[in-house]
Amino acid sequence: MTTISIVSNPKIFGGKPIIAGTRISVELVLDLLSAGWTYDQIRSDYDLKKEELQAALDYARKAVAMTKVIPL
Repeated sequence: MTTISIVSNPKIFGGKPIIAGTRISVELVLDLLSAGWTYDQIRSDYDLKKEELQAALDYARKAVAMTKVIPL
């Protein structure tokens, strides 16, 4: 089983997290899903493996989980 990484490089998309070895950002994956694209459409159109798409979603989940809400 290959581990897929989400990486950040200030020279690519201003440091936004991307799927390692690609120029596909986690943000793009989320945008496509919110626009109604299916996993299969994203994988096909962007030549992604299931594990790469899952890594992007897992990264987003962890980012949201780390967010603290402070009442005003």
